Amino acid sequence: MKISTKGRYGLLAMIDIAAHQSGGSVSLRSVAERNELSENYLEQLLSTLRKAGLVRSIRGAGGGYVLAKPPETISMGDILRTLEGSLAPVDCISDDPDCEGVGCVSCVTRPIWQKMYRSLNNVIDNTKLADLAEEYLSALNKEEVTCQR
Repeated sequence: MKISTKGRYGLLAMIDIAAHQSGGSVSLRSVAERNELSENYLEQLLSTLRKAGLVRSIRGAGGGYVLAKPPETISMGDILRTLEGSLAPVDCISDDPDCEGVGCVSCVTRPIWQKMYRSLNNVIDNTKLADLAEEYLSALNKEEVTCQR
């Protein structure tokens, strides 16, 4: 499984917004500049996140983006699933990882895929945006931000 640029850049944008929204809305341009990302691409990603109810856009002078919910309630999983869709490692568990009935593929490796999927979901669902933003700001203060995009 590999997370695409949609997931990576969208997560990075959400972390940046969470970290900088204390002064009001965060402009798309400032997110793009701080993270050296394309403004046009970020606009597409934030549009998807807005439709999912994770961010709100504010129009006009001083406009930009703010989180639609507190960062403590938004998980990394919420963001990645919005942008990537299913994160299941194989198709046979993407809709129902516990499916054992008719129509579910049954094979010797299926339990391994289920364990992987549950483990991944556990990590990303328990990683909150607030924690990521705190780590981001801490790294910025130490000038240690290096990120693989």
